[in-house]
Amino acid sequence: MSNDNNPFNILGSDKVPQPGGKAVQEENKTGDLNDRIKNLISSSKIFLFMKGNPEMPQCGFSANVIGILNAMNANYSTFDILSDMDIRQGVKEFSNWPTYPQLYVNGQLVGGNDIIMEMYEAGELESFLK
Repeated sequence: MSNDNNPFNILGSDKVPQPGGKAVQEENKTGDLNDRIKNLISSSKIFLFMKGNPEMPQCGFSANVIGILNAMNANYSTFDILSDMDIRQGVKEFSNWPTYPQLYVNGQLVGGNDIIMEMYEAGELESFLK
């Protein structure tokens, strides 16, 4: 199938994206904000703070990162920062990164949409996620 006729060709690939994201909620909203953030990040090898959820991203940058992760057939968890203003502001300070989405792999911040896009286009993201 050529890329021109592939309705799934958002990223220039013939792979059909497979949804692999799972939105998570905080089970315990008490305690230190940094501990709450660390608990969310450590709940999955690949974790994304985003606007919305994998089924319904609420911004183009979040939708783009979801598209990339799905194209890589990654299993990942997400948290909707629009659902909790403390987490939304706290993650910016925790990571020293001012924008969303924010992708974490093995507990470490990888970056936002621009960095993820660059890594994907350079062919570096797939090995990084494994």
